[in-house]
Amino acid sequence: MQKGLFITLEGIEGAGKSSLMDYISELFTRAGHEVIQTREPGGTDTGEQIRKVLLDSNNSGLESSTELLLMFAARRQHIEEVIRPALALDQIVICDRFTDASYAYQGGGRGIEESRIKTLEDWVQLGLKPSLTLLFDLDVEIGLHRAGRRSQADRFEQEDILLFKRIRSCYLHRANNEPKRFRIIDAGKSLENVKQQTYKVLQKYL
Repeated sequence: MQKGLFITLEGIEGAGKSSLMDYISELFTRAGHEVIQTREPGGTDTGEQIRKVLLDSNNSGLESSTELLLMFAARRQHIEEVIRPALALDQIVICDRFTDASYAYQGGGRGIEESRIKTLEDWVQLGLKPSLTLLFDLDVEIGLHRAGRRSQADRFEQEDILLFKRIRSCYLHRANNEPKRFRIIDAGKSLENVKQQTYKVLQKYL
């Protein structure tokens, strides 16, 4: 039986997930919980090496199925090395992206059939799912503008804006289909407002 609390943060580029992870971690730490912060792709030494391949703008020819398989290869290592052990110790795991990102980016964005992603999900995760997923949602144009100001564009951020619109649409579709797990946060507001929305959702878990 899964112990602990597994929270995932999702959203398109520029949604502010990385900044809010520290805020969320601080809330749980202040409440006396032990917190693990992690991310995908990445989270382990192997996963971080895979992340470099996936984000490297020089790898523009990476085929979509290869991209998906690399994501799940990193995810398997992440689950076995970080996530499951932390949950077994009743810790709070906060992860910047997880499998919903594969459905959104490689499914909605790249057009890979959902059934293929589901097969990989079942095989790699063996029933593991987030307890709560916070979807930080905002207009694609705003998100890409924010992302462009913070750093040089990686391989994903260089994609066409239509791809990100499909990704956002897929995220919202998944959130509407799983209302018990997902909470949608309006990430187009000010940072303080977004923190207030987030705190309201997390109150019952603290």
